[in-house]
Amino acid sequence: MATRIEAPVERVDVSAYTIPTDEPESDGTFEWDSTTIVVVEVTAGSKTGLGYSYGPRAVGALIEQNLAQIVTGSDPFTNLWAEMDRSLRNAGRPGIGSMAMAAVDVALWDLRARLLGVSLIDALDAQQDEVPLYGSGGFTSYSNERLAEQLRTWVDEGFTRVKMKIGRNPGRDPSRLSAAKDAIGDADLFVDANGAYERGQALDWADRLTEWDVRWFEEPVSSDDPVGLRTVRERAALDVAAGEYIYLLSDARNLLDARAVDCLQADVTRCGGITGFLKVAALAEECGLEVSAHCAPQVSAFACLAVPNLRHLEWFHDHVRVERMLFDGVLEPLNGTLRPDRSRPGHGLELKRVEAERHAA
Repeated sequence: MATRIEAPVERVDVSAYTIPTDEPESDGTFEWDSTTIVVVEVTAGSKTGLGYSYGPRAVGALIEQNLAQIVTGSDPFTNLWAEMDRSLRNAGRPGIGSMAMAAVDVALWDLRARLLGVSLIDALDAQQDEVPLYGSGGFTSYSNERLAEQLRTWVDEGFTRVKMKIGRNPGRDPSRLSAAKDAIGDADLFVDANGAYERGQALDWADRLTEWDVRWFEEPVSSDDPVGLRTVRERAALDVAAGEYIYLLSDARNLLDARAVDCLQADVTRCGGITGFLKVAALAEECGLEVSAHCAPQVSAFACLAVPNLRHLEWFHDHVRVERMLFDGVLEPLNGTLRPDRSRPGHGLELKRVEAERHAA
């Protein structure tokens, strides 16, 4: 290990980029045609740590107006997460506040590793070497042919689990599920309703999905309805999952106390960054549950390696495109897993500035 560089944070730079989707996309409750990523760069001692979150430009404004002044001039090795948490009391910690914290927290973890001269894997004292993935996309806006093509491509690349969206047009979903199952063979099929159903509908679909041997039913009802999730979980013959909208630890406790899920999800870019993700995973472990990381695979992979109760990480089509487009040093899957390189300092990502500026928000 190289000698640790002792230096206060000199500056915090924030930028936002909006990337159009490669075609219109939708799920059970939402439609979109672009993805915005807010990038944070924190500099100290000639080293720069990079973090990001997916969300509106307002995330960047909150970082500039609130969090940057906490971080600038501070020792990057101190508990700045707790200070940022306290500072957002009146601005609002859930939602955009948590996303802003997440981007800064990831940048700080990356910076610490670079100041130590080590990989982020070692800075996190991770004990694992690789992260299992599942391919995720299968948008309701896709034709059956496009759906089958996308899922089949992941299986051909060695993925053993793939996920599709359902719930926008229930009358069309049986043909979509059949097309997906025909395309993937023996691979596991997951579905995500994004909270599209009421409890009764979700119970009906939990029974119907066994026809296609579906193994994972994500957000059959809204995650704001933990009792409804528990009701589906108690009835379903497949795993019920939720948690991508955990912003606070109390959000995780609500799902865990309600016994609402078989596997708890968490999103590094929403739950307060790597620090927040590790806290959520620890709560799940106390309850004997595994966690699944939601999206943002290039930074999520490092947090996942430090989690003993990890099940898998979502290889989400949109975020994979964005991260490949904007960053050098991205990890590529091999046989459905990610294996970060310990020889690279930090998480190894560098912003492609010329390409990024073409998409400046």
